Amino acid sequence: MITRRDTLAGAGASALVLGLSQYAAAQAGVTIRQGYQTNMWGMPTYYLMRSGLLEKKGLKFEEFAVPSGNLTMQQMVARQVDLGTYAGQSFIIGHDKGGLIGLVVVETVGRTARVMSRKDLNITRMEDLKGKKIANQTGSSLGNIFMDQLAPKFGLKKGDFQEVRMNVNDMIAAMSSKTVDAMVNTEPYNTIAEAEGVATTIMDYSSVDSMPVFMAATPDFVEKNPATVVAYLQAWREVGAEFKNNPEKVSDTIYAFFTSKGYSMTKDVFKKALGTVDVNPGWPSGLEAYMQREAEVLLREKKIAAIPDWKKALRPDFWSKASA
Repeated sequence: MITRRDTLAGAGASALVLGLSQYAAAQAGVTIRQGYQTNMWGMPTYYLMRSGLLEKKGLKFEEFAVPSGNLTMQQMVARQVDLGTYAGQSFIIGHDKGGLIGLVVVETVGRTARVMSRKDLNITRMEDLKGKKIANQTGSSLGNIFMDQLAPKFGLKKGDFQEVRMNVNDMIAAMSSKTVDAMVNTEPYNTIAEAEGVATTIMDYSSVDSMPVFMAATPDFVEKNPATVVAYLQAWREVGAEFKNNPEKVSDTIYAFFTSKGYSMTKDVFKKALGTVDVNPGWPSGLEAYMQREAEVLLREKKIAAIPDWKKALRPDFWSKASA
């Protein structure tokens, strides 16, 4: 005899199986076009793709590497890439231009960002950059903060120095050849330049900006693939755990990336650079207030048309589902 309890248990099991099959079906045939930058800010994403954690969730991906996150943002606005990382300022511009959605803050990178000068110039103060040629990745979060906030803070107006536009991965060579006098750069290039005796640090950004880096998505991808987004964020939870609990494995994987690209640096130099990236996927307290302040600066500088509606731009509900 089948009891009512058996019937209910069977129905529950059937619903569970159905739910799982629907979940898997939602991911079937979906290939994530993953964008990332090849500086240290993009390395948690690179590690995600090399860790096997996406495959473990049944997720397929293609990777799209660029020198700086603002280029990934532009690819996403053009709908060439589905997901990608960049700091808050680029995210705000991406939301303004293409409705991009913040899914999670994967890291903070204020300690990676520095203003550095050529060692032979013996410059120790920001004010002494007046009249100098400064390499800057124009349009990046790094570059926008320097131009809109840091330079004015130290009395440097536009026209007081020459901004030389270039990618961050080209700046050490420009410093070495004395094409530029200073650079606004990130890791691992800062630590390499320091180790090679090319440059010295004037300041890093951590005293003025923690620089949260978002994993963002196009609204099209989120609307069509909500189950994939949740599974993807579950993989990010595991990435965060591996950065915390298995740092040697993480370090070896990322070190192999840079050495494969021809960068010559010891493991100690590399570990110093990697140690400036604070990986802790989640939603930091005070984030919306921080983003509001950054948006007001970008609006003042006419880089966006309006302050975002944060309820549309930031979607912590997906992270909550991935954490359930």
